[in-house]
Parts: sequence; C-alpha cells; structure tokens
Amino acid sequence: ACAPAADTTQTAIPSTSETPAPATATSQPPTPTMTSTPSYPAEGMGPTNWPAGVNPLTGLEVADPNLLLRRPIIIKVENLPRADRPQWGLSLADIVYEYYTEQGSTRFAAVFYGNDSTMVGPVRSGRFFDVNVVQMYKGIFIFGSAWEAVFSRFLNSDFYNRLVIESQNSYPALSRYTGSNQNFLIADTTQMSVPIANLGIDNSQQNLDNMFFQMTIPEGGQTATSVHVRYSGAIYNRWDFNSETNSYLRFVDTVDDTSGNGSGEVYGPLVDRSTNAQIEMENVVILMVPHQFLVQDGESEVVDMNFIGTGTAYVLRDGQIYQVTWQRNASDQIVALYSIDGQIFPLHPGTTWYEVIGASSTFAQEDASTYRFVHVTP
Repeated sequence: ACAPAADTTQTAIPSTSETPAPATATSQPPTPTMTSTPSYPAEGMGPTNWPAGVNPLTGLEVADPNLLLRRPIIIKVENLPRADRPQWGLSLADIVYEYYTEQGSTRFAAVFYGNDSTMVGPVRSGRFFDVNVVQMYKGIFIFGSAWEAVFSRFLNSDFYNRLVIESQNSYPALSRYTGSNQNFLIADTTQMSVPIANLGIDNSQQNLDNMFFQMTIPEGGQTATSVHVRYSGAIYNRWDFNSETNSYLRFVDTVDDTSGNGSGEVYGPLVDRSTNAQIEMENVVILMVPHQFLVQDGESEVVDMNFIGTGTAYVLRDGQIYQVTWQRNASDQIVALYSIDGQIFPLHPGTTWYEVIGASSTFAQEDASTYRFVHVTP
C-alpha cells in the first residue's frame, strides 16, 4: 500500500524457490540494554574519542560492549497501512529516520547498534533516501524489496555487499510472522551472524564519529511541550514532552484528516509491539532537506533527496526547541548539528528520532509551547 506503481517490479531482486519457516510469536520481548551513565561528564561526550563501552549513537554506556564491535544494522519498517500498526522493535533502536516516500506516506529506517531486538518490522522496501542512512552509519541494510531503479542504485553503491533481503541466506534473521491472519516480514538482529556468514559480510567495527551529547541544557531554546509534524492528511504525528522521563512521547494519526489545515487530526499513542511501551525518544530532530520528484505522473511518485551539504534543522530536547544547522560534508559522514554561533550542538544522551521534511516545509508556533511543521515536497 502507498508504494509507487513501479514498486511491485521485482526484476532486479534475487528470488528464492523456498519459503522461510514462519517466525514464532512466543519469543520474549527484549529488554533495552541502554543504561544511563552515572556522573555524566560536564563537558559531554563526542564527537570523537569515545570511551570504551560508550555507544557513539546515544552517548550512553551499553550493557554489552561486544555489541559495539560490529556494524550498525539498518532496517526498513513500514508506517502504512494503519491496520499493520503497532510496529515491532522501534523503541529498541538507537536512531530512527522517518521520511516521505510517496503519495503522502512515510517509512522508517531504524538503526540498531547498542541494542538488539528479536522482532523488528514489518520490514518493507527500500527507497533512494536509504542510501544516505546506510552510508552514514556504514551499516548492514535489511529491507524487503525495491523498485528496479532504487535496487540498481543499491547494487552500484559502496554497500552492495551488505544488502540483506529475504532468502535462504538470510533465514532466520529474516522470517515470516503469520499470526492473526497476517503475513509480515520480520527481522531478528540477534540472528545476524547467519546472513553475515552466508553472504561474506565484513562486520568489523566502524568509525561512527560526529554526534555530541551533553546533559547540560543548552541556552537559547524556547519551551516546546508539544510539536506536530504533518507529512500529509494521512500521515501526521505529535511529540509531547514527558517531564518525568525528560523525553518525548510519540503520538500518531488514527484517521485521515481531509481538512487541509490540521483541524481534523486525531492522535493515538504509538507503542512498540515488542515491549508494549509507548515510543519515547530523548531527542527529536527535524531535518529540512531538499526533495526532488523523479517521477510524478498522477499515479505514482518517486522522490530523491539531496542530503549532502547544509540546511536548517530544529532540535527538541529537555522540553526546549532550538533552531540549528545540519551539516554533512561527505557520504560516509554522520549528519552533525551546529548552533547558530557555529558550535557543535549537544543532544541529550539517549535515543534520537529524525523527522526528514522538505526544505520548503513550513514552521509555525501555535501557542506558547506548541509548534507545527508541515512537510512540503519538493
């Protein structure tokens, strides 16, 4: 659903004559291994020289430092149809990117490094923007399929040998969940040794510099207890500040809003089906990135984005909103954030959700502590 018409083309995708065995629904929900670091250094951590055992994607110590000796795992997760929600595993990701795909829809690219999850999904197809995420984090990429032109770009990229799709070589890291009359492709990051061995993937530790974390609340912010991000009448979300946990809770669309101005939006909490906990992030970053339609013919859309260079961004942390600049000078560089005075901007130690919207998107303050972003493409 909500894929371009060409998305059903499978000619460039390897196939298998055998169907992997279904995933079971009896595995116990994983427990997050990310823990707060006592006496966090006043000077912060990053963007380089990370202490042993500290995750450079969260600025926090991990319970199992051996997890940091591998590549990150990037998994494509669907957002529509609503009947397929809630998703599995998003709360266990270090970083999640949400971005526009086509016809008003979005999908997620979830980055797992300091945690594992036995169920992540539903896993869906790749898009052009995924190239940026895989290159930034030098990760292994798990996805369901791709339109022929997208898959071709994947195959001609520097990560062509780190692609994992459903096949005999990827089971049980990728398998089928068939409960409740559903048939979903699900990833299990604890089983990645199988496709890594079968496909000969180099899973050595990579340089993941460029993020900076600090407990001290930066100056120059404005109170932000609720922030809306609207991609379309079908896809919109809201982040509400939770002062008890010092993080933002995610609420999402439950009906289509045909008003055109947000007056018909109806929200509900988005939970993780693996943990039954509401999605909650210490940081939410809105990235304003140039979008370009490669196909827009009334029946289908294909979008690409220019995520090299600089642009405007907004950071939500500690109940505050800050206007900053995003910067990414090379394809293998993790996006960095800089304050107006040119200093690297600190995120709160913990997880981060990136909302990627068009460079021409609108931003408005609705009241003293409520803000709204409306995505505009391109």
